[in-house]
Amino acid sequence: MNKNDLVARVSTTADISKADAAKAVDAVFDSIADALKGGDEVRLVGFGTFSVAARAASEGRNPRTGEKIQIPASKQPKFKAGKGLKDAVN
Repeated sequence: MNKNDLVARVSTTADISKADAAKAVDAVFDSIADALKGGDEVRLVGFGTFSVAARAASEGRNPRTGEKIQIPASKQPKFKAGKGLKDAVN
């Protein structure tokens, strides 16, 4: 399922226009991204938790030349599925 499929499903389920469903989906995604940028954790009970994890700097290798390169530290978004989502999938 891609974003357009999700918008169509939300539109049908909520009985709203596709334009309104697209705005709602975009608003949810933007709100989650903004919260993560601010360092907050987003918990959706029964669905899961979005969080940010720090990734340490490391040393890697260029696969073509074998040359060592430094990979800088970064922040990575993480998602942990909740019990309700796990039960629905299983």
